[in-house]
Amino acid sequence: MTRIGLLQCDHVDERFRPIAGDHVDMFGALLPTVDLVPYAVCDGTLPASPDECDGWLATGSRRSVYDDEPWIHALAGFVGDVREAGAPYAGICFGHQLLAHALGGRVARAAIGWGAGAHDMEVRDREPHTVTLLYMHQDQVTDVPDGGTVLGSTDHCPVAMLRVGSSMLGMQAHPEYPAAYIEALLDARAARIGEEKVAAARASLARPLDAAVAAAWITDVLGGRASA
Repeated sequence: MTRIGLLQCDHVDERFRPIAGDHVDMFGALLPTVDLVPYAVCDGTLPASPDECDGWLATGSRRSVYDDEPWIHALAGFVGDVREAGAPYAGICFGHQLLAHALGGRVARAAIGWGAGAHDMEVRDREPHTVTLLYMHQDQVTDVPDGGTVLGSTDHCPVAMLRVGSSMLGMQAHPEYPAAYIEALLDARAARIGEEKVAAARASLARPLDAAVAAAWITDVLGGRASA
């Protein structure tokens, strides 16, 4: 089984952990064919080398990739090392933005405001051409790095999925989140997100989701399918 280093860029609040656990639990449920090795990078635990695992998976975070935090600077440097080593990498939400930020792209607070709930992503160069996934973010990738290709866009997020080379994938959506966790976040962040967007996001949670499709794309990049 492929060993994938899970770069934990945050932890789920204790009050929400009864829903689906911490990030390692959610990704474990999403990607059962890989062996996840957790690294709490948000707590200062950074891998010594890209060779420690067969590939790398970076989680979401409440932080922004442009925050002046030592662990974020160190992690961005590590992502650069991963690219130099040609190791597989997949980034989700913050991890997606980190891929762009670390390699010379740009990330900024979205002028449109929060992206929350289920949205359709129009996909290029792969099938299906439309997938429905869950979102919860304020920042977006605004400029892809050199060598980057936009693979997917939504009505609220032009760079919803990107590829750098053949072994690095970024995805703004949260395929690992169950709808119940998004609902809990909507309740907790209602004042910040805004009443109208929260109502629309709550209504969207009843839609069928394509998390399994996103999981297959992530697994393909990380190499897990070939070893399963």
